[in-house]
Amino acid sequence: MAINLIRFLPANAAADAGPQWGVVFGGKIAPLAGSYPTTADVIRNGRDAARQLTAAQATLDLGSVRVLPPVTSNQQFICQGVNYASHVRESGLDPANFPFNTIFTKASSCISGPYDEVVRPSHVKLLDYEIELGIVLGRDLIPGEVITEDKLDEVLAGVTIVNDVSARDVQLPQGQFYKGKSYRTFGPVGPLLVLLEPGEWRRWRELKMTLTVNGAVRQQAYCGEMLFKPEQTLTELASLHDVHIGDLIATGTPAGCAAKAPGKLVMFILKHFMSDAGKWKAFIAKATKNPLYLQPNDVMALSIRTDDGSLDLGLQRTKVVSL
Repeated sequence: MAINLIRFLPANAAADAGPQWGVVFGGKIAPLAGSYPTTADVIRNGRDAARQLTAAQATLDLGSVRVLPPVTSNQQFICQGVNYASHVRESGLDPANFPFNTIFTKASSCISGPYDEVVRPSHVKLLDYEIELGIVLGRDLIPGEVITEDKLDEVLAGVTIVNDVSARDVQLPQGQFYKGKSYRTFGPVGPLLVLLEPGEWRRWRELKMTLTVNGAVRQQAYCGEMLFKPEQTLTELASLHDVHIGDLIATGTPAGCAAKAPGKLVMFILKHFMSDAGKWKAFIAKATKNPLYLQPNDVMALSIRTDDGSLDLGLQRTKVVSL
C-alpha cells in the first residue's frame, strides 16, 4: 500500500526546531522518529520505518501543523517541457516535429510549500500555471544505465504534485526557461510524497491531473498522455549527467495554460513584417488582455489521483500575491 509521506513543522514548534516527517492517515499524522534533514535522507534511511507506522500512531492533527514541501531545496529540480501533445499544439507547434525530449532545470530555491503564497514579482504581468506529476528518485542513477518501465520501482521512490509556475513575459521574449521559471515561490510541491509499492508503479498512467483557478477547471489530463515516459527520461538523464536520490523530475504539463499561440494569420504577420523586438512587444500587449493569466488573490487548486481514489497525491492549494 502507498505511504503518504509528509514534511511539516508543528504549530507550537520552537523557533530553532527542525522540520519533521510523518505518515498521513486520514486527517492525522503519525510522526516519524529520527532526524532527516533532506529528502534524500528520509528516502535512504527512513523509508522502511515509515512503512511500519500505523493509523494508531497518528497523534497529530493535520490541521495543526505547517505543511512543508516534501522535496528539500538541496535536491535537483529537473523539468520536461512540451511533453504532452495537447500542450505542444496549444503552443502552436506540431508534436510530430518534436522527436526529442525537452529537458531544463528550475532553481531548487524556487521550491515552496503546497499551501504557501505564490509571489508575483512587480515586473511580471503574464504569470502562468502548469500542473505536473513530479517523480522523485529512490536511488542515484548509474551513468549510462537503461531504465525499463518494469524497473521504475527500483529507481523511483514516489510521486508528488508540482506546479511549474512561469513568468511568460520573461521566459518567452528572452528565450530563458530557467530565468522565467525560477523566481522564489515558483515551484509549489506537495503536499505529499507518495511512496509507491512495485505493483502501484504500473498505475502511473492512470493518475489524473486537475488544476483549477478560483474553482474553474483549467487543466485536466491523464499522466499516460505523456510523450516521453518516465523510463525514457530516466534513461536519457543517466546518459547525460548525475542524478541523485531525492532529486525531483517534473514530467510536463497538458493543455490549458494561459499562454496560447497566436492564430496562423497573426503568426504570418509577426514573422514576416515585424522585428523580434516589435513581435514580442505586440505579444505582451495582447497577452495582458488575456483573463486566464494569474492575478493577485487568484487561488490555484491542484490534485492528482486515480479515478478510483486508491492513489491520491492530496490537494495543493496556493494563493497568488503581488510583490
